[in-house]
Amino acid sequence: MTQWTLGIIGGSGLYEIDGLEDRREAHVQTVWGAPSDMLVRGRIGPVELVFLPRHGKGHRLSPSTVPYRANIAALKAAGVTDVLSISACGSLKEQYVPGHFVAVDQFIDRTVARESTFFGPGMVAHVSMARPVCSRLSALAADAAEGAGAAIHRGGTYLAMEGPQFSSLAESKLYRQWGCDVIGMTAMPEAKLAREAELPYATLAMVTDYDCWREAEEAVNVTNVLEIMGRNSALARRAVVELAQKLAGTSRTPSPDGIDTCLDHALITAPAARDPAMLEKLQVIAGRALGG
Repeated sequence: MTQWTLGIIGGSGLYEIDGLEDRREAHVQTVWGAPSDMLVRGRIGPVELVFLPRHGKGHRLSPSTVPYRANIAALKAAGVTDVLSISACGSLKEQYVPGHFVAVDQFIDRTVARESTFFGPGMVAHVSMARPVCSRLSALAADAAEGAGAAIHRGGTYLAMEGPQFSSLAESKLYRQWGCDVIGMTAMPEAKLAREAELPYATLAMVTDYDCWREAEEAVNVTNVLEIMGRNSALARRAVVELAQKLAGTSRTPSPDGIDTCLDHALITAPAARDPAMLEKLQVIAGRALGG
């Protein structure tokens, strides 16, 4: 039976996982540098988990300085089969109430200052991001959040902004016109990199505020965000335990969305034109597809 090894990337307010057995920590290094913090590994029942706090413990890293490539590479090297991202977000819709969770299924990427691919000169690839999350993992995560007591919205478009500043009023209104549901600063390029690494990925976004489009209310600020985040984080930790319990005893099969083999249809550089140094660098990420 193929086992699940679940990677958890914890966002703002989520720096630990509850209930880990056989807990151990490891400082790791990748060819893309060090990840945000040490990897914390353990089990919940028979399911192996690998946890990484996205901003580092103590929230040391801003959204623009998170080492996204190193984070995904470290999880891939650790044998992770699927990645659940948990992050804070602002609401752009009345019905996405602070305290609610959203199992995001689409993204609009407005980041501008981050490395967004493992590939490059000497080995070019173009992965599909039409459906950027794993439908199976997203549904399981939504079920787990609901089981933990969270109010969950299944589906939603996440606008990824650069930050670290919050939106202007004009921006917030524009994103609402685009049909976005929530706004955050960290899902991109994380989701793109997970896809390049052939890792099924899903996001549980925890709503902490109404951004600033509600002009009658005080605009979003860190103090208000932290208050809601404290409650959300407790629910998120329970949701991780629920998810692990749901996976226990089930055999992992490839993602129904073809994510485990997506590079088979993404590599474009002719074999004779491939740079050996780049191929060596990509072995952890793309060794299966590159024949390494």
